[in-house]
Amino acid sequence: MTQTTDITRAHSSPLNEHLSTALSLAESGVSALPLWAGKVPFGNCPGCAKNACGGRPNMKTPGPCRCPRPCHAWAAATTNPDVLTSRAWTFAWAQASAVAYHPGGAGLTVVDLDDTDAVAWARESLPPTRTVPTTRGEHWIYLGAMRSANAVRAGIDIKSLMQYARWLGLGTGTMTALPDAVRALVEKEETTPARGEVVSSSPGRATWDVSVATGCRHTEKYVRTGLARGLALVLARTESGAASQAFGVAQFLARQHAQCPGPCGLDALGQEVITAAVSVGVPEPYAARAVGNGLGADAGRAA
Repeated sequence: MTQTTDITRAHSSPLNEHLSTALSLAESGVSALPLWAGKVPFGNCPGCAKNACGGRPNMKTPGPCRCPRPCHAWAAATTNPDVLTSRAWTFAWAQASAVAYHPGGAGLTVVDLDDTDAVAWARESLPPTRTVPTTRGEHWIYLGAMRSANAVRAGIDIKSLMQYARWLGLGTGTMTALPDAVRALVEKEETTPARGEVVSSSPGRATWDVSVATGCRHTEKYVRTGLARGLALVLARTESGAASQAFGVAQFLARQHAQCPGPCGLDALGQEVITAAVSVGVPEPYAARAVGNGLGADAGRAA
């Protein structure tokens, strides 16, 4: 394998397992970064919060930030051993729960299959490649980079140029070239706008009201509390993953009402989730598809 695709040499160390793994990935030409509890990157430092620093030079909107800390998630991933072992990264490694890598920087694309249904679809629809088991599904790794996108299908994310993937080991099988079938999952017109720009064709937004939930078994307080918590999760995704989070919130809301005779006003609830996703930079068609997939993930949902 070439340097950029040889990820077979990563190993662990009893002294600092995560840092050792990151250094081995870096030696193979794969940029690495530490992950906090919950498989998420460490938060930005005060100087980088809310992108006040202008962002990293390699982000979608290139900026001047060269913060020595592991800020900006995937954009902080590096192959530089001096950075990985630097004082600025020491605290992160001491607190890290896992290691992530930047697939696109290594010329790779990860098809993240989040459940058994997604895995079954991939086995029927995609050419075989290197496969890495995950907690709930599998990562399929292809040679070639492309634009990242979340919730391209129910339970499927594409992680490449502007995403990170958790390092879960070598996996099995031989990596094959990125197929057109994977590229086709990401529509060309669904480009992510710069932060602060909202892609929306609907200035008027529907909001949920108890009057549209005449067949719901839950109290208004129960519904609004669940919605508020879900919206907070989506709005917290200011760096990445808002569409995937929106899918998960929509799926959760649908499951809450699965036993209701209906209607429960799920379309209005879904519209509020879409609005939240759009407000943090997700293109409206992309957000609508993610939420629609989430609401329809469970058969028999109450509309």
